[in-house]
Amino acid sequence: MTEPVPSTTRRDFLKVTGQVAATSALAGMAVPMVHAGEDNTINVALIGCGGRGTGAATQALSVVGKGPIKLVAMADVFKDKLDDSYEDLKKLGAQVDVPEDRRFIGFDGYQKAIDCLKPGDIAIMTTPPAFRWVHFGAAIQKGVHVFMEKPLTVDGPSTRKMIALGEEAKKKNLKVGVGLMCRHCEAREELYKRIKDGQIGDVIMLRAYRQTSPVGSALTEPKPDNISELMYQVRKFHGFLWASGGCYSDFMIHNIDECCWMKDAWPVKAQGAGARTYRGDYIDQNFDTYSVEYTFDDGAKMFLEGRNIPGCHQEFASYVHGTKGSAVISSNSHTPAKCRIYKGQQVRKQDLVWSYPQPESNPYQVEWDHLIEAIRKDKLHNEVQRGAEASLVTSMGRMAAHTGQVITFDDMLNCPHEFAPDVANLTFDSKAPLQIDPSLGHYPYPQPGLVKDREF
Repeated sequence: MTEPVPSTTRRDFLKVTGQVAATSALAGMAVPMVHAGEDNTINVALIGCGGRGTGAATQALSVVGKGPIKLVAMADVFKDKLDDSYEDLKKLGAQVDVPEDRRFIGFDGYQKAIDCLKPGDIAIMTTPPAFRWVHFGAAIQKGVHVFMEKPLTVDGPSTRKMIALGEEAKKKNLKVGVGLMCRHCEAREELYKRIKDGQIGDVIMLRAYRQTSPVGSALTEPKPDNISELMYQVRKFHGFLWASGGCYSDFMIHNIDECCWMKDAWPVKAQGAGARTYRGDYIDQNFDTYSVEYTFDDGAKMFLEGRNIPGCHQEFASYVHGTKGSAVISSNSHTPAKCRIYKGQQVRKQDLVWSYPQPESNPYQVEWDHLIEAIRKDKLHNEVQRGAEASLVTSMGRMAAHTGQVITFDDMLNCPHEFAPDVANLTFDSKAPLQIDPSLGHYPYPQPGLVKDREF
């Protein structure tokens, strides 16, 4: 897959930053170059047993024609989630070999699950993003390949850590997939090639929309008494910036990433607006609406519109406009993409000049086919830097809306504010990284123009 390339100075900066951070994050590690074990069976550990984790494990076990693979360990901080996931997965039969003593509950469960693997096996990481760099570091130390769900990071410091870890994984010949599955979509790949061939001319504008009813973030009731503040926030992670980057980072990253892919670049700055229009009854940290303008080095623009309000027009799509025509990147959620090219700037039947033939392969499965093939055939496969940069660009737009400031790529990367610096040390008895403000009676949330250097 071809990746957007930032400017030379920014790439050089990332390289230096990664080298410095890697020295402290993984000092003393010495893991040999590895691939699938000699018995030809790849064992898998699932870390994070929610819906996406269960889906990722199912897709991993559904890879056919490339050798045996089985699930051998599971971990989560919630027993009910692990139990539900196990009940779903065990329907796959002998490929699921996870007895009770290899089902781990707790913040240290990830390490116990990884310890069940041998070098060359795979760890699936689908916990809330705040924990991603911690778990990834443990996998590198063990010498296992990794699949990580998006976003990889939620702020500048965690992005720098993740890029450094990605370089360490390369040195150890570990294969790493990132859950930006649109990059493995055959329809989008063909569209990208056609755009690079000049079929729509120079790209001058992109548009992206994630306008739905509230998704994963509508926390309308106070925390129940039978759960700690920390565990409440982890369970409801979409509502808290430290855990997920909020709904903007978790849900809009796909649109942002596929647009930047078609532009073949990352934007250099963002400005935006947002509001808690109807959020008086909601107790999370999200806005109801987001409107962000991204600018690329050459002046081209990308406009992103996000809305989580019931009863409004809904759209989940991305578009690209060039000097000679336009294209639909996606128009039906993530899959099928239904990519199309038009001779003008309007999406209308009479102007259609190309469309990808249907049906399309499911990119959620294709990304796993590619990862397993890379492991089996020892091909280069490391999506960490692209995934970290996509996460950073997403955070850049979120921070622009939350602070009311123009935020550059380098501003976001160098931002010292880390939402949860002690996330690696959390236990069931720990305080939550975010506390209710007693003077307000609720969690602090972004205040554009009033708080300009952080998002809480």
